[in-house]
Amino acid sequence: MCGRFVSTNSAEEIANYFGASFDGEAPPENFNVAPTNDVLAVVSSGGDDRSLKAFHWGLVPIWAKDVKIGSSMINARSETINEKAAFKGVFRKYRCIIPMAGFYEWQAAHADSPVNAKGKPVKQPMFIHRVDGEPLAVAGLWSAWRPKDSAPETPWLHTCSVITTAANETMAPVHDRMPVILPATLWAQWLDPAENDLDALLAMLVPAPDSLLTMHKVSTDVNNVRNNGAELIAPI
Repeated sequence: MCGRFVSTNSAEEIANYFGASFDGEAPPENFNVAPTNDVLAVVSSGGDDRSLKAFHWGLVPIWAKDVKIGSSMINARSETINEKAAFKGVFRKYRCIIPMAGFYEWQAAHADSPVNAKGKPVKQPMFIHRVDGEPLAVAGLWSAWRPKDSAPETPWLHTCSVITTAANETMAPVHDRMPVILPATLWAQWLDPAENDLDALLAMLVPAPDSLLTMHKVSTDVNNVRNNGAELIAPI
């Protein structure tokens, strides 16, 4: 599961990092990105032609009747990505990279956990990011949707989903899932819409090296999507 993340690099910084062009309107800096928010993602039309574009987080398949389905499509499991109707088509051609400064995950409560007003133990939010501070290149899928029988001038809604896999040893004490983080050596192959070797693509969807990430406890203020600021990622 990946349900919240941080996007604090500017569009220009992200475009330069991934060797992409950008000429649109970027979503604002966000320390508490939640499903249905606008996010940036890198896509390619082939070769070295990469562009950075804005997407709604929560994939809406082209066959969907309405956009509500997107709220349950924020993640795509790597183990079933080539089987699920919502993902198998876009997996073959519409792949992206979703840059993140880091992401949040909640560690299960235990006997010594703080308690809420009702006396129940509270899960501890953790902020997870790269040890070297560089952006995470998270594997994703994207789609374009608009209602059936739309007029030709009706704009398309572009949406995306984060691909998750089993946790590595760093993440395992917190959660059993984590986003797929792609090394730079695989970016071109992953983004290439002409790449149709499904076995090769599936082989990329593995846990990140244990040494790539670090984490620390953060305030439960992040639990409320209305809270947004640098204090959310400050260690406690």
